[in-house]
Amino acid sequence: METPSDAAAYPAHWEADVVLRDGGTARIRPITPDDAERLTSFYEQVSDESKYYRFFAPYPRLSDRDVHRFTHHDYVDRVGLAAFVGGEMIATVRYDRINADGRPATGPDADQAEVAFLVQDAHQGRGVASALMEHIAAVARERGIRRFAAEVLPANTKMIKVFTDAGYTQKRTFEDGVVRLEFDLEPTEQSVAVMRGREHRAEARSVQRLLAPGSVAVIGTGRAPGGVGRSALRNILDSGFTGHTYAVNHAFPEGGSTLDPEGVPAYRSLRDIPGPVDLAVVAVPAAHVPDVVQDCGEHGVQGLVILTSGYAEAGPEGREKQRALLRQARSYGMRLVGPNAFGLINTAAGVRLNASLSPRLPGAGRVGLFTQSGAIGIGLLSALHERGSGDGAIAGVSTFVSAGNRADVSGNDLLQYWYEDPATDVALLYLESIGNPRKFTRLARRTAAAKPVVVVKGARHSGTVPLGHTVPATRVPDSTVSALMRQAGVIRVGTVTELIDAGLLLASQPLPAGPRVAILGNSEALALLAYDACLTEGLRPQHPHVLPFAATTAQFRAALADALAGDRIDAVLITAIPWVAEGSSADPEEIAALATALREAAAEGPAKPVTVVHLAMEELAGALSCTADSCTTDGGTAAGEGEGPHGPEAEAARGAATPEADHDAAPPEAAENTPGAPQARPGGLPRIPAYPAAERAVRALAEAVRYAAWRREAAAPGRVPEYDDIQEAAAGADIERLLDELTTDAEPHRSVALPADEAAALLGRYGIRVRAALPAPDADAAVRAAEALGYPVALKTTAPHLRHRADLGGVRLDLPGERALRRAYQELTDFLGKPEELRPVVQAMVPRGVDTLIRASIDPAAGAVLSFGLAGAPSQLLGDTAHRLIPATDRDVAEQIRSIRSAPLLFGWRGSQPVDSAALEELLLRLSRLVDDHPEVVGIDLEPVVVAPHGLSVLGASVRLARPPATTDLGPRRLPVY
Repeated sequence: METPSDAAAYPAHWEADVVLRDGGTARIRPITPDDAERLTSFYEQVSDESKYYRFFAPYPRLSDRDVHRFTHHDYVDRVGLAAFVGGEMIATVRYDRINADGRPATGPDADQAEVAFLVQDAHQGRGVASALMEHIAAVARERGIRRFAAEVLPANTKMIKVFTDAGYTQKRTFEDGVVRLEFDLEPTEQSVAVMRGREHRAEARSVQRLLAPGSVAVIGTGRAPGGVGRSALRNILDSGFTGHTYAVNHAFPEGGSTLDPEGVPAYRSLRDIPGPVDLAVVAVPAAHVPDVVQDCGEHGVQGLVILTSGYAEAGPEGREKQRALLRQARSYGMRLVGPNAFGLINTAAGVRLNASLSPRLPGAGRVGLFTQSGAIGIGLLSALHERGSGDGAIAGVSTFVSAGNRADVSGNDLLQYWYEDPATDVALLYLESIGNPRKFTRLARRTAAAKPVVVVKGARHSGTVPLGHTVPATRVPDSTVSALMRQAGVIRVGTVTELIDAGLLLASQPLPAGPRVAILGNSEALALLAYDACLTEGLRPQHPHVLPFAATTAQFRAALADALAGDRIDAVLITAIPWVAEGSSADPEEIAALATALREAAAEGPAKPVTVVHLAMEELAGALSCTADSCTTDGGTAAGEGEGPHGPEAEAARGAATPEADHDAAPPEAAENTPGAPQARPGGLPRIPAYPAAERAVRALAEAVRYAAWRREAAAPGRVPEYDDIQEAAAGADIERLLDELTTDAEPHRSVALPADEAAALLGRYGIRVRAALPAPDADAAVRAAEALGYPVALKTTAPHLRHRADLGGVRLDLPGERALRRAYQELTDFLGKPEELRPVVQAMVPRGVDTLIRASIDPAAGAVLSFGLAGAPSQLLGDTAHRLIPATDRDVAEQIRSIRSAPLLFGWRGSQPVDSAALEELLLRLSRLVDDHPEVVGIDLEPVVVAPHGLSVLGASVRLARPPATTDLGPRRLPVY
């Protein structure tokens, strides 16, 4: 608890950029004395009615005394926050600490405050007050305030709704014509759900504004053909963009002109454009970008795509330039794609926008695509085009964003948008860095419950990220990141090729009900390769059904129909090689007929995934992937001219992402949270993905099988058990006392290790008993310790280089009496060193079992992680460790202990007795609860944990504490700053 004298410094960590309900951004920060003129100007623009609601009486202007009071705060007992857009104040909130009688108060005994808001009328309805509510509540909790009180006139229904919809536990009374609201500030499940629901709708709306603008200006359009700006303009026009397009270049004639041969209105400055501009594509030198951004902000532009390079990828100076660019864009309420971006694409029929450097607009389809690398973006779009072009084809794209340096808009924002986007069935992401892994995991888990999320991550093993990406440092190895992604339902693949392979299968096929695969085709060799690949990927293939080499179309169709009809089959893999008839290979018409037959059989049979492996039959792949409108007579594909998959009209496409109405509740879960067939697509027959290698097809199918299994389990999620013996409040008091004793004012956030007895006591608060280890500085002390514990005992060294190393002689077990103990002590000190070097301890023997280790740690990037493995070589040498995010559920820990490769040792391997897995799972859950309940616990090691057939014993434990950072993923919503 801070006092006013402690809080004189400006609390910079309270500053935050937030996305509002309409998708624009605002800056929230503490009010300072320098804001006096801004406050006066702000108040003058507030209506008389709003002023009356705030002060309960006519209050036309603020006196000098009012201005001083509202701009001078101690940041502890009196705090004011304001929201700013374009440097102008648009809303304020303040609290004043009060006592039980409602009078001004100071000190920790007064844990209540009175709160009041005022929002400029022009900005009401944008969710500004809701955002301020989240931030002022977080500030109050930090300052020891546990409850807010507010008095509101009954007619001020908007303000009452802000309070009542916040999700906090509250009490309402009515007296003397005033509604009095009191509510606790401790986050509840409902308040967190409300906050995240608002975050989702706001961020999805902000992306929707970028992807579906009504007008676009390309700033930096060259006067002559060629160049980045002119190419970007040409791409927008060639895509058939349905909105207005403008060209901007300071070298154009004054008063406006027409850029030929494009016929586009051309202006010297954005300010000269008579109508609104929703999106600006910026392709000017970096030195001129700040002036351009200022023009955009003053003109009311909603979003920027910065193609310009020379920012963070250029070094420290460029990184600072990038941060300044982001601050400037957000100050005007604009979202930013880039800098150094490749651009964005929206194929919806009502938009048809290609605001990128890609020379062609991809066909409309069901795949959403996000990349951080322009080069990878080019490769992905090209590869998708080769796999099936044309609207509605198998490789069609709904939306594409390549964010470059990812200063603002990131993969997290696209996940928010795709979650409820009806045009996107599969989300594909190429990530080189993850700026906010905790949020990414949360959003990915929610999205994956509705539609597949497939990720390939670059820079996995170097420990670095590409220039231009500024992210929190992380100690988590890539294998851990992969495990945590799997837990969240993310399909993690290793290459860009696998990204496309998996994405196309998931976008076109129903999810498999299990791992049973039928293999059929006209090549035994290819079928056997597929069979082996299935076994390698953990699938359960049936013996291949080999058709004649020259099998007819009818034979293929009948074989596929029979396979699909089988109740012991979950998926079908078809192999096909060219057949020869009378000295000539199959002609294109025969290949097209085969594709049609397979597609018809798939359409008529039960909803099961079908995939094809072909050799030297590219025409077959094209014929399987196209729609009725895009197939050509030779079995290939051609760009279609019809509507996109859902055929939205222009206004529907621009408003599809998120309604502007604010329903203050958690976002609705997808209607279909269980695996099933995708909805019928335009074009009639289903599209079937085809692969040139059996291994690629099987790997994609295996990913679909694993994802479908995760979806089935996610439909009935696990739970976090409650334990009656957990002493949460007492543990919190212990932690606060220990931090006060062990930390210093100079380094208040430095982590500290607890003494062994304090660590054991803290763990004991959560029902985790640590076996006593008594120090033995000499042989006599060892004997006294053994007598206190009772024989038989173990004698162990605790020196770091010998800890848990029985192979080096640092552990002596089953010592039955004093003579054996003294002999072991003598041998230990004779061979390994002096007692003061070895630090021996004595412990009572515990039932024999399997030695395991359990760790919980807080990574600055990934968050709280629970780890489990077998002690010794399996975990230390082979890295055989399983990880789960905290808080872990009962299902999480059950899967965790069974997912390590050495798990058979726990469950009766070679006739041994199985260990008490229930006790092990309970220990993991209790440890997870401890770390989740107390963010000050930043590290726990339990090693070894001996798991016996009945019960377990924790023989060693260490705990580290640190004061938590001011903000976490559970704090108020805010945009990241890299």
